[in-house]
Amino acid sequence: MLEIATGSGLALSAGLNAWIPLIFLGVLSRFTDLVELPGTWAWLENGWVMAILVVLLVLEFAADKIPVLDSINDVVQTVIRPTAGGIAFGAGSMSETATVTDPAAFVQSGQWIPIVAGVVLALGTHAAKAGGRVVANTVSGGTAAPVVSAAEDATSIGVSFLAVLAPLAIIPVMILFVVGVIMLIRSLVKHRRARLAGQGGGDAYYV
Repeated sequence: MLEIATGSGLALSAGLNAWIPLIFLGVLSRFTDLVELPGTWAWLENGWVMAILVVLLVLEFAADKIPVLDSINDVVQTVIRPTAGGIAFGAGSMSETATVTDPAAFVQSGQWIPIVAGVVLALGTHAAKAGGRVVANTVSGGTAAPVVSAAEDATSIGVSFLAVLAPLAIIPVMILFVVGVIMLIRSLVKHRRARLAGQGGGDAYYV
């Protein structure tokens, strides 16, 4: 249970920012005793890998806070974030953390299971993030992008910490996530209906 919570939390974090949970795992594994990555994922703590991930993080950090560029970045990240989510779930769930004593047991039925689970969770989070950003940019004219992006980065960091240090806390986070996605979908549907109604009204005026 704890292993699944750890992997799920890291995958959700990757859906908001692909690089934060990967850097988080690499740093904790290399410099602390909180995480011990298995051999399969030990490359995450390599110095060169972490340096590259930091550079990618800085680039995304900048692009995600500029209106228009943030939308382009979300399109590019549609592939990257789910991939990072699969890696984060696999590495986090199979690692030995301070709260997980036998994490390998739940993946004995197939190494692909945690990867697929991470991809799905990260993709769902990414879709919710991208959809929410569209609404925020539309309502604010793009001025909300820096604030919303900073909040997403902070959330990604916080969820990563919880996933490793307090996995059970991820359960209410996932519940809130599901509620948030439902509310977002309702908001997007309402926004789309309003646009269609406006377009229909405009057509009727010119007929």
